[in-house]
Amino acid sequence: HGVMVSYGNATGAVEPFPVLELASRGSLFVTRPVLSDFIRERQNLIDAADELFTLISKKIIRVHLNTIMPLADVVEAHVNLESRSTTGSTVLKP
Repeated sequence: HGVMVSYGNATGAVEPFPVLELASRGSLFVTRPVLSDFIRERQNLIDAADELFTLISKKIIRVHLNTIMPLADVVEAHVNLESRSTTGSTVLKP
């Protein structure tokens, strides 16, 4: 049993695969959620953001700031992001 969630195409689209094989391998499940399906109404977005920030403030979710750079280094930050050499968040500080 298991679930695979595809949530981006940074490395390209998912190759086609035989869907019937999911059953023979143990009732596997594949999904491709789209954020807009969960936040169509503004109140849903506000509620989700409130819940997220509550979980962050309680340290249930931890935000990993991999890189903090001065705003003056914005060009370097963009080069790093575009070359995919970063992980986590990159924050520019004034």
